[in-house]
Amino acid sequence: MTDATDNAELMETGRKMFAGDWQFIWASPSIETLPPMKGVEVAFAGRSNVGKSSLINALTGRSALARTSHTPGRTQELIFFEGPSLPDGAQLRLVDMPGYGYASAPKAKIASWTSLIHKYLQGRANLARVYVLIDSRHGFKDADIDVLTTFDKSAVSYQVVLTKSDQVKSSELERTLHETAATLRKHPAAFPDILVTSSRTGAGMAELRAAMVRLLRERT
Repeated sequence: MTDATDNAELMETGRKMFAGDWQFIWASPSIETLPPMKGVEVAFAGRSNVGKSSLINALTGRSALARTSHTPGRTQELIFFEGPSLPDGAQLRLVDMPGYGYASAPKAKIASWTSLIHKYLQGRANLARVYVLIDSRHGFKDADIDVLTTFDKSAVSYQVVLTKSDQVKSSELERTLHETAATLRKHPAAFPDILVTSSRTGAGMAELRAAMVRLLRERT
């Protein structure tokens, strides 16, 4: 099978999987309240207001599956969503992680979120990958670099997803892509391919769905 044919098949499988019935299944404010491990999980991390909830809604074609807010730091738990199984029985879960880098949140709250995220990353055997969302308009911030270093130390596979690509000029997006790739070369746990998306236009969603199908097949 050629790469083009393989990619087309992955995209079609991803389209069908995400067109199915996705549901909120669990919210965990602490490591003790995590749901039992089942299937394969992929998590979404990013600064507050980077567009995690909007991305999950765009992926699943549902306008309100994940709660969106203009108030940074609103998501304070690990939020789990589950969709239909693939024909071979493989099951995928999406995990919306608390946003990081919100300086106005109380320090105790930030410490609590940070501890929850670290423990989840280290103890979740069925976690296949973390998608780190970066705003195309701003690129990496210090808080993002800190998180990448944490993932490196935890030996967690992660991949960068640029969001809000429709809100920047193509020349600026190209520069951000180049700078992002250069930064990722310094981080050993980073998956080298960068995904470029827009929740508003749907750009990059087919490629992201295909990447998840590939992960699902590798882990099951």
